[in-house]
Amino acid sequence: MRTLFIEGREEINEIIKACKTCFLAMSENGRPYILPMNFALEDDCVILHSAPEGRMWETIKANPKVCINWTLGEELAWQDVNVGCSYRVKSKSVLVEGDVEFIEDFDEKYRCLKLLMEQYSDREFEFGKPAVVNVGIFKVRIDKITAKEFGTKPVTPWNR
Repeated sequence: MRTLFIEGREEINEIIKACKTCFLAMSENGRPYILPMNFALEDDCVILHSAPEGRMWETIKANPKVCINWTLGEELAWQDVNVGCSYRVKSKSVLVEGDVEFIEDFDEKYRCLKLLMEQYSDREFEFGKPAVVNVGIFKVRIDKITAKEFGTKPVTPWNR
């Protein structure tokens, strides 16, 4: 089966926004560390939030270079049900590399929380001061973005 590169940023953004979870990869003392996260996408930034302390925060403070993955689709397909090598998972994947920027400004944190909720709901939300003050918000500025589509059938004269 074929793997195709996805070049168009509009299609890449559609893949990202169709996902509910991203996976944030970090390096902790030279060892990989990855966490599932909720997110928002704004232009060339990914917005993430969590408690403002703990292993993840210590890791990205020590090394702000991170990688984020989104994967959409898990459809199993095959060319011949009896041939193991013909099986594939049809999916699309986006990979982002960038540096973390911690957000401390109250108004910017509030704005980011609204963007995060827009990813998951059409409802309008308000946030009290304690909610904004006590949440950790950070952005990952996209330095590099790549996307691929996996498990597509090769185009041949008989399956066009």
